[in-house]
Amino acid sequence: MNMKIWQAPLLLLVATGLSACGSISTKQAAPVPAEVGEVSAQAQAAEQARQSALRAQPDWAFQGRVAINKGRNGGNGRIDWQQQGAGYQISLAAPVTRQSWQLSGGAGQPARLEGLDGGPRSGDDAGQVLLQATGWEIPVDQLPDWVRGLPAQGAQAPDHLGFDAEGRPRVLRQQGWQVDFLDWYPAKAGRPSLPRRIEAVNGDAKVRLIVDEWSAGGQ
Repeated sequence: MNMKIWQAPLLLLVATGLSACGSISTKQAAPVPAEVGEVSAQAQAAEQARQSALRAQPDWAFQGRVAINKGRNGGNGRIDWQQQGAGYQISLAAPVTRQSWQLSGGAGQPARLEGLDGGPRSGDDAGQVLLQATGWEIPVDQLPDWVRGLPAQGAQAPDHLGFDAEGRPRVLRQQGWQVDFLDWYPAKAGRPSLPRRIEAVNGDAKVRLIVDEWSAGGQ
């Protein structure tokens, strides 16, 4: 896959064994945008164009940092997500232990989790594979949309979708999760605006993601 890198000046997966810190730091984090009651017609049109452009680009990737908390347990590490249509390959790395894990699937293929003691695990539902292998509840099926600032397709309609003053999603509640879009990369050089910092919460489960680099491309 040929990639055009979307860079800026600078979630939602983890496996057992990541660093126990459970937090990720941001330097000079931008102020969190407020959710507004009304969005201008111009901003609404810009958001519709952004979503259409992203839906039309099925091949993309990002690299960043992820932190997971489930009750008192937590971990953090590096994440590299490669998406080609419905197929995905997600790599996670713990910087302290130098361990890594890979989750792949989609496009009619079962989910496969590698890098675990005892050998790979697989199944039709990636979320269940992760839950059974690691104890983490991760919305794998919805993440490809959520990480790009889109409501998940093929799922229950959002219970709530609030926007910031620029018309971008600010708070999304869907499938029992609340997803907060806390910072964005602005549109630049033909690249639509994309999330830089995301938090997703469902009960005592929390996923925090910082995207350091977005890429897009095709065959």
